[in-house]
Amino acid sequence: MRAHLVQLDIAWEDKPTNHRRIEGLLAPITVDSGDLIVLPEMFDTGFSMNVETTHDADGRSLAFCRALAQSTGAFVHGSRTVLEADGWARNRATIHDGNGDLAREYDKIHPFSFGRETERFRGGASVTTWQWAYGGESICVCPAVCYDLRFPELFRTGLTMGAEVYVIGANWPEARAEHWRALLIARAIENQAFVIGVNRAGRDPYLNYAGGSLVVDPLGRVVADAGEGERVVSAMIDAEVCRQWRGRFPAWRDRRP
Repeated sequence: MRAHLVQLDIAWEDKPTNHRRIEGLLAPITVDSGDLIVLPEMFDTGFSMNVETTHDADGRSLAFCRALAQSTGAFVHGSRTVLEADGWARNRATIHDGNGDLAREYDKIHPFSFGRETERFRGGASVTTWQWAYGGESICVCPAVCYDLRFPELFRTGLTMGAEVYVIGANWPEARAEHWRALLIARAIENQAFVIGVNRAGRDPYLNYAGGSLVVDPLGRVVADAGEGERVVSAMIDAEVCRQWRGRFPAWRDRRP
């Protein structure tokens, strides 16, 4: 099975434009049934705190992800803003399967206080996993969102739940691009798992973004690197690579929670 990382230059608070850009970027890419398409954090609006404007009130972005899954037969992972009745928002990653059915939802546990996300967004309370299964193959996936990457205990919790792949959508600024790359590789090495990190490109009204979307294998090797700019990169995700490495060098068994 393959993962397709959509490194999008997100149009600020413009959902129709972002939906069209994603479709355009994926148009020349061969996406097979059972593959995984990963979109950046807040793929439909950018990292905006204007939650009254950006929240997915009409379900347009949710419907977009569902339709993308149905049209390609692939799993689709993307996060968007969801506004609750009390006025607090959630930064919610949603995964649809190839039939367009909801496979899992995950609310970002660690809102980014430095970026004032904590003023508008409530953090989630639960680590979760889902099964990426197709054609007799299956691999356990743990979703995360951007700033979550700095908190290894989330990833360790995912490991105890059976995670073999971590998927992180992000709006990670260029100023800390070296941290993004280093932490993606570290999470892969310490958990002996695949890590798929999808960042945005371009700039918003406040920050520049350097892209740098990566796929890192369980040995810490970078097997796909999007570099800078808007593009899609693809990589094979083979569960046996994870399982064989854990079998040959079973460091994961020695953890002491």
